Amino acid sequence: MGVKARYLEVMTMRAVVVYESMYGNTHLIADAIGAGLRSAFDVTVVPVAEAGPAVLAGADLVVVGGPTHIHGMSRASTRKAAVEAADTRMQGPAAFTGRASKRVARLLRAHGFDVAIEPESFLVTKQDKLAAHESARAREWGARLAAGIAPSREPSSQG
Repeated sequence: MGVKARYLEVMTMRAVVVYESMYGNTHLIADAIGAGLRSAFDVTVVPVAEAGPAVLAGADLVVVGGPTHIHGMSRASTRKAAVEAADTRMQGPAAFTGRASKRVARLLRAHGFDVAIEPESFLVTKQDKLAAHESARAREWGARLAAGIAPSREPSSQG
């Protein structure tokens, strides 16, 4: 008589969410994405200044984000001006507002990373506050990302 065993494969995958934020909006988005990823990953959310090799070592997934400064990714020359501008990205066509996420994806590819999902932008208002529902949208985006790349956690049959 054969006995079939059913078990739940437990495999802890690590995700690191790296962000740059001047006013806190991108930090809030990073935290929300981390919350969405927690359905399948052990998540660490860190500012870019703390994202050294030790933090990234062994990560199965790295999510990187930052504010849009002067129509693109932040740079040393734009950070000073950002004190007078907005963080993350204002609503409107990317051709007018700019978009940091595409450049982040290009740089990650150039450094040997695979981009698992298309870049996403999260928006702020003209008053430099997160637009309504952006935290929830970021959490949902993180959950979709986790569901799309994490191995299935369904019970397996062994015979």
